[in-house]
This record gives sequence, structure tokens and C-alpha cells, in this order.
Amino acid sequence: MVKKMDIVAFNGSPRRKGNTSLLLNELMRGIREAGGLVEEIIAREVNIKPCRGCLKCNLIKRCAMKGDDWGELSGKILNADVLVFASPVYFHQLPGPLKNILDRFRSFMHVRITEDGLDHTPWHQWQKQFVLLLGQGSPDRADAQPVIDLFTFITRALGEGNTLFPIVATRLAVVKQVTMKEEELRILYDKLELPARLVKEDYQRNQLLLKRCYEIGKELGQSGRIISPSTS
Repeated sequence: MVKKMDIVAFNGSPRRKGNTSLLLNELMRGIREAGGLVEEIIAREVNIKPCRGCLKCNLIKRCAMKGDDWGELSGKILNADVLVFASPVYFHQLPGPLKNILDRFRSFMHVRITEDGLDHTPWHQWQKQFVLLLGQGSPDRADAQPVIDLFTFITRALGEGNTLFPIVATRLAVVKQVTMKEEELRILYDKLELPARLVKEDYQRNQLLLKRCYEIGKELGQSGRIISPSTS
């Protein structure tokens, strides 16, 4: 029997019908149609306390904090073949609820201070596919780079077998913009005082992006890995 891919998808958006959520929905649709198992975790709806930096995880190999959902959530993370993180970019970083979850990833590794810096050693070498799906109002992909850098560090720190696939959707300023028809975009860009010449290009790009998220989801559902070129 072929193993079904176990995928956990974190949705960091505060808007259930925002652009990030719409793109994630397409990715999850592809996963399910390909036979994969995916659970969506809404970051703002789970009870996750902020990491307090107590460092006890260095001794007991797990987070010492109690009274929230981390115990159950960390089990799902460890068992997953694929971790998807979908989020808008706020002020060049992640929204608070999703960042709280990522900060608790500290408990998955031992951290030692050395003369030259920090040495991170995971309790178990991970071999997971990470997918980072970002939406932002800025047209410049570089504005998402601090988030990509953070995930590049996390994937490397948790195991050499991890891979990171970033997707950055740009110039998405209002809710549901990624699914707008061309005429709707034209009206919006007029209000935003953006050049009309951008409308057709952005409409086609948005349609392609929705399709690519679905196709990437199918790849994940089938094999737990992405072989397509990176998307931006």
C-alpha cells in the first residue's frame, strides 16, 4: 500500500478569505485530489503561549511550558512529511500568532553558545519538505526576504535533509485580489493610482499563481516533495 503523505499547513493570515488563504486553499485542494492528507492549522485560533526563553528544553529535550496546545501540535509537526507555512508579510515579517508557533520550534533542538556563535543540534535529524507561501502588497519580492531568511535558517538547523520551497505573491493589496477578474483589477488599480498597463500582466500572473499552487499541492500529495522550479 502506498503511504499517504501527511501534511500540516499553517495559515498565518488573520483573514479567512484573504489572498494568502485563497492561495493556500488551492494548494490544499491539489494535495487532497492527489490523495494526500492535509490538516490546516489556523495560527490565531490555536492556544500557543510565547516562548519565554527558559532554556529548559536544552535539558529535557522538549518544551517545558504547560497549559497550551503545543504538546499536541508539536506531535503533528514531528509526524508530518511536509510543513506548509502560508502567511501575509507584515512589516517585512510574519504576523504574531504564526511567529509564536515558530519560536517554540526552539524546543526541537539543543542550542550551545560557542566562542564564535550558536551551535544548533536537532534532537532528531528531520527530512521534511518545507513550503513557504507568502503574500504581500509590495511589488518587490525582496521585501519578503527577511521571512525567507528565517525559514532558510530553520530548515537548515533542523536537518540537512530538509528542503525549502518559497512562493512569493506580490502586489496583493486588498482582500480577494488574487481571484479578481481583469475588469475588477482595472477598477482597483484606478483607485490605487497604479498604471493601467499593469492590469493585464498582474491578472495573468495571479491566475498562473493560483494554478501553480494547485499543481504544487498535487506534487506534495503524491510524493511529499516538489520537483518543479521555485516560484516567485
